[in-house]
Amino acid sequence: MKKLLFYSFVFLGLSFIPVKNASSPVKDAPTKKERHYAVKFLKETEEDVLNKIKGLSAAQLAFKPAPDRWSVEDCMKHIAVTEQALWQMTAASLKQPANPEKRNDIKVTDEQLIAMVESRAKKVQTKDEFKPENSPFKTMEDAMVSFKENREKLIAFVKSTQDDLRDHVSEMPFGMLDGYQLILFIGAHSNRHAQQMAEVMADPGFPKM
Repeated sequence: MKKLLFYSFVFLGLSFIPVKNASSPVKDAPTKKERHYAVKFLKETEEDVLNKIKGLSAAQLAFKPAPDRWSVEDCMKHIAVTEQALWQMTAASLKQPANPEKRNDIKVTDEQLIAMVESRAKKVQTKDEFKPENSPFKTMEDAMVSFKENREKLIAFVKSTQDDLRDHVSEMPFGMLDGYQLILFIGAHSNRHAQQMAEVMADPGFPKM
């Protein structure tokens, strides 16, 4: 299977696409517990992002703590464009033949993966195509609408899929992940930048209104 490199993925106006026929059950479809966990996590992380931006003025959305720091609006644009790219990568991995023999190569649990992605202890420089200034979303509203629509479709996929997510293992820059973990990665990524929004809003120079 071709190596899937998140940080080299080029955003090309991608949207959610069907992976397999959900009416054809296969072994290792997500368990009831896995579905519940993933759906709850995706809903909670979506709500967190939307709550962060709710009611903010144009000045608050555009405020940058420093010239080289992102604003809340920048974070939202990055989340929206990356959400689509991450799903496309996940969908591509599920189109590849199952490779359950690689399960033992996965070195992190679901919980460890989420903690690693969400952690703001180590800053990561994103590729140019994922930077807010290069985003196809010209307004905050455009980015928010895209994020909500794509998250809704992802949640619907998790609820209905019969894909053998655990048997599709992909190589990431930091290690091997299965298809279910790639979905958790998406939620964790939005949470990472919701935290970044909170950091911006906590800056002493953040506008009062």
